[in-house]
Amino acid sequence: MPALSRVALVPVPLGNDGTEFPASHLGKALTIKGSLETTGIVHIYGNVHGQITADRLVIGAGGYVEGDIVANDVRIGGRFTGRIYARHVTLDGSAEITGRIFHHTVTVAKGARIDGRMPWRPLNFFEKFEHLREAQ
Repeated sequence: MPALSRVALVPVPLGNDGTEFPASHLGKALTIKGSLETTGIVHIYGNVHGQITADRLVIGAGGYVEGDIVANDVRIGGRFTGRIYARHVTLDGSAEITGRIFHHTVTVAKGARIDGRMPWRPLNFFEKFEHLREAQ
């Protein structure tokens, strides 16, 4: 099977030397209410209530997100409520999901709990992605 090409929903930020910036981390003691936007990688161990836009997003065990996620790659080990729009989604065994996951590829580990739908989308859905679609 041929490898999937990667077209960025969100451009990956590069420093002056051409390397990616290091990942950002939201600690367990922090809560964000509102939008969180980055063109890089973000790891969430605290709480976010609002929309997240990132190239790559990781919700760690103990982390919680309520809202919409727009990213190329998403990995969830904590809790999530809302909608995800991502080419590639990975749900760890500790993931608790309520909502919808619009994806091209998804991997679900044994033990993950899902209450919702996971509609598949072709890659061109994400290539032309400009704003949140398929409103609730």
